[in-house]
Amino acid sequence: MTTGEARHGSNVSLARRAWAIRRNALRMGEVQGQGYIGQALGVADVLAVSYFHALSYRADDPEWEGRDRFLLSIGHYAIALYSAMIEAGILPEDELETYGMDDSRMPMSGMAAYTPGMEITGGSLGHGLGIAVGMALGLKRKKNPAFVYNMLSDGELGEGSTWEAVMSAVQWKLDNLIAIVDFNNQQADGPTTQALAQVPEAAKWQAFGWYAQEVDGNDLDAVVAAFDAARNHGAAQPRVIICNTTMCKGIPFLESREITHFVRVEPEEWARALEILDGEKPQ
Repeated sequence: MTTGEARHGSNVSLARRAWAIRRNALRMGEVQGQGYIGQALGVADVLAVSYFHALSYRADDPEWEGRDRFLLSIGHYAIALYSAMIEAGILPEDELETYGMDDSRMPMSGMAAYTPGMEITGGSLGHGLGIAVGMALGLKRKKNPAFVYNMLSDGELGEGSTWEAVMSAVQWKLDNLIAIVDFNNQQADGPTTQALAQVPEAAKWQAFGWYAQEVDGNDLDAVVAAFDAARNHGAAQPRVIICNTTMCKGIPFLESREITHFVRVEPEEWARALEILDGEKPQ
């Protein structure tokens, strides 16, 4: 596969991909009995659009020079990205059961040295967008038409280094850079919007000179439209898509929990969660 296979396909196929990404994540979470499963379930729709609509890549050649780069700034979301890369065929499904174990290529926090298709080692938070700026600038200077996508969290918007990168991207007119913000309003200390004033978010990025969109990150139609608009935007400026997502999306008894940043799930609850998800499999 040289490009996202569903670029001209239906959102029904993307819904199936998102469902599979959620299922992969639940299976990996069950291996450890805990983890950042809330984030993985929440961003599954965004990752489905990324890998099966937007990105150009070769599953059998993760280092292909012509690929679009997908950077995971938020290293603890690795379970989500592994789930997408398994579905995309970049990682083999039979390694899923090794998640978080010694010598696994799927450590609990994403590390580029371990995992094919993992462009950077994510974290400490606030570093990813700066790396993405440098990468996008390098591609421009090499006249490589590839895009750089950088997924970061709403919590990272409280990091000063993020805003230095925001300004640098505008300075260099990086129209090959697309930032994706997972705005789930959760971080380790509680709701993100109670930690630092975050809204109106799109207006802040626009004020810095970015082309900004804000969408429901669990609405596939909206996410597809936003990705297309970002990629096709004509002005010489970087682009950002702020995706409002629901933690633990698709598993109601997990969605309703007060603390979802790091979820501990009882052994019998994994089977219940998989049963709920299997009952919602797109036809």
